[in-house]
Amino acid sequence: MRDAGCGISTAEFAGNAELKYYYYRSAYSAISAVKIMSSGIFLGLGSNIGDRASHLNEAIKLLGLPIVAISSFYETEPVDYLNQPWFLNQVLQCETSFHPLKLLAKCQEVENELGRTREIPKGPRTIDIDLLFYNDEILNTPELTIPHPAIPQRRFVLIPMNEIAAEFVHPQLNLTIRELLERCPDKSEVRRIAVP
Repeated sequence: MRDAGCGISTAEFAGNAELKYYYYRSAYSAISAVKIMSSGIFLGLGSNIGDRASHLNEAIKLLGLPIVAISSFYETEPVDYLNQPWFLNQVLQCETSFHPLKLLAKCQEVENELGRTREIPKGPRTIDIDLLFYNDEILNTPELTIPHPAIPQRRFVLIPMNEIAAEFVHPQLNLTIRELLERCPDKSEVRRIAVP
């Protein structure tokens, strides 16, 4: 039987090694040229030094990632290290073709560019960018753990994310963001605010 599109029979194609090589090489090149974008990527952003809203907006700009959804601004009470100003927090859903570790490197690059220092653990910072979820991937390396292990205990993450992705399912706990928020033991204050 001959293929009407190319005029080559199935038997001729199967028996011609050179033809098969160029066919499959061409197909592989076409597939490789397409960047596969993942959209179940969630980043948590926070700032409690200087113009907090400007720092968040500038971080999003410098990341340069296509935005799927973005939460409102939330003013949040400090946790862990309490002797510091309140934070402004936001959760961003974005798309990227970056591997998780490459995305982490990009986040750290933006933090450094915006003057992030790490003098006090959990202390004041111009910008903090956490990789919360990368689709349903589970990763545990010395550099990065995803999902972020503190998500179930952080209202300042769960409340903004609940605004934009309440039904997203935690791949380890098999609970939605809405369900995690309902079970969250954290009692710190989180309030949505309008920022000009």
